[in-house]
Amino acid sequence: MRTINLIVIHCSASRADRDFTEEDLEVCHRRRGFNGTGYHFYIRKNGDIKTTRKIERIGAHAKGYNAHSIGICYEGGLDCHGRPADTRTEWQIHSMHVLILTLLRDYPGCRVCGHRDLSPDLNGNGEIEPEEWIKACPCFEVKEFCSKM
Repeated sequence: MRTINLIVIHCSASRADRDFTEEDLEVCHRRRGFNGTGYHFYIRKNGDIKTTRKIERIGAHAKGYNAHSIGICYEGGLDCHGRPADTRTEWQIHSMHVLILTLLRDYPGCRVCGHRDLSPDLNGNGEIEPEEWIKACPCFEVKEFCSKM
């Protein structure tokens, strides 16, 4: 079993007004050269949690962090105009909460962060600020979300 010390939250970067199934995600990742979906879990708009990669398999979701992390992705992340936005439904928020708490019970001490929080700290102040984000994913503040759990 591999060591897990990080849980990374992602969005699928798909529009909120369109469905993007776990099958669509699989096709998208295979087209990018991955050997299947890179995330371990996918949360649909209706709150269904889909296991898309066994935890024992190293993910393909956060370059440089995959060996010791679990990737969770929610369906959405773009508004109906294609702009980054927190499009999570109440069901997704609930399911994400339950999934993270379950994983933290199984892997105590893990850090939970958003994909954008792994961007380089360009000014060296110890904080990843919006102007330093490589991407907006997951389009919400994970630290704030986790503080409410």
